[in-house]
Amino acid sequence: MHLSFHVGVKGVTGSCFLLETSRVKILVDCGMLQGERMCSSENFEPFKFDAKEIDAVLFTHAHFDHNGRIPLLIKRGFTGTVYATPPTKALALLVLEDAQHIMAENAQRCGDEVLFGMDDIEEMRQRCQGINYHTQFEPASGLSVMFHDAGHILGSSYVSIEVSASETKSGKDLRFVFSGDIGNDNVPILPDTERISRADVIVVESTYGNRDHEPVEERGKKLAEHVRRIINRGGTLLIPSFSIERTQELLYELDNLVERKLIPMVPIYLDSPLAIRATGLYRHFKHFLLFDRSIGMSPDKDFFSFPNLKETLSVDASKEINDHPEPKIIIAGAGMMTGGRILHHALRYLSDEKSGILFIGYQAEGTLGRKIFDGAERVTIFRKAVEVRASVSAIGAFSAHGDRYKLARWLQPEEGPAQDIFLVHGDPAVKVEFKEFLEEQLESKVHIPGYQELVEF
Repeated sequence: MHLSFHVGVKGVTGSCFLLETSRVKILVDCGMLQGERMCSSENFEPFKFDAKEIDAVLFTHAHFDHNGRIPLLIKRGFTGTVYATPPTKALALLVLEDAQHIMAENAQRCGDEVLFGMDDIEEMRQRCQGINYHTQFEPASGLSVMFHDAGHILGSSYVSIEVSASETKSGKDLRFVFSGDIGNDNVPILPDTERISRADVIVVESTYGNRDHEPVEERGKKLAEHVRRIINRGGTLLIPSFSIERTQELLYELDNLVERKLIPMVPIYLDSPLAIRATGLYRHFKHFLLFDRSIGMSPDKDFFSFPNLKETLSVDASKEINDHPEPKIIIAGAGMMTGGRILHHALRYLSDEKSGILFIGYQAEGTLGRKIFDGAERVTIFRKAVEVRASVSAIGAFSAHGDRYKLARWLQPEEGPAQDIFLVHGDPAVKVEFKEFLEEQLESKVHIPGYQELVEF
């Protein structure tokens, strides 16, 4: 049997791994590479495998870089079943529909064809089967699979795959674990990441493999400080936010700050149709969540809303935000500023020295968010040069990814060390640092796989 690495080995975005036995071929994730624009040439390249030969797809969570090319896989001939947890299925379809509309708009700007259509997403909907955590199933002959809570976003999972001895070079049963994305510690609205019981081979993300997060307990205090500083000087605070999880955690924290009167009572705009719809799904699947305080503590019995929150679904409602010159907070996507309504607000407020921009999520190399985060004095938005005079700050405790210590703890199965660990989904220099760190901490062999590298087991 073989494992090959197709996406997720060159940088932080994207995820796609192919597990082959003598009888079946399955993909774990099939995600989109994300950068400054969705219609990136790399996403149009042919798959390095025949889509018609894939028997099943398991995808770990609803973020676009883990499932964004599944409709394209279907378009190119995949006829098998797609598996995910029920919340992941619902959220992912929402994300894909939103992305398809954005890609259609971006395709007009950059001259590319649209990667896939709404009919391909509908086909995925029909073929996607929701499987609950801890439910063993066989997506293909000879493989036993289970989803486990990764604590990253609503419905996120890491995947364990049991391969029978008849398929392995060693003649022994092997248990593979694919991390997807592993969540941060002590997230106020999510259960903790489940421990690995047993694993022979682990494929793990390394987004924050070279750094340590500030304590989650500090994030409310720091958020309040940033809000007060910008609002008290009469500015607008922009918060680029990922629509899935980061926005809901931010709303949860703001709900608490507003109720405790720890921030000024100014308008707070949630200017993201996707985030608004996703928050509705968070309410629907609330039995998958775990809050750190009682819902009874919230006057409206809803942790994701408060009196001064204004949701702007329509384009006209979004434009009307600028008719309110008073100090305000604008939460908008995309989280790395690769598109979406945050760009329109950045065009207006980045050059305002009274205003500020607060990053609460990872900014990948090459994105507009990363350029601003790294201190660019001037950026280009919609082909217009914009001076960056607004203050730029970040809160690491909002990260949905575990830091190196969290990952190192998770990489220690209860029944003993894994034989091999493969580092993916991280910047190249970070993976090198993380490898050295893990080799000091663990007994496992640690590898950094290359693009399309094939490993036999």
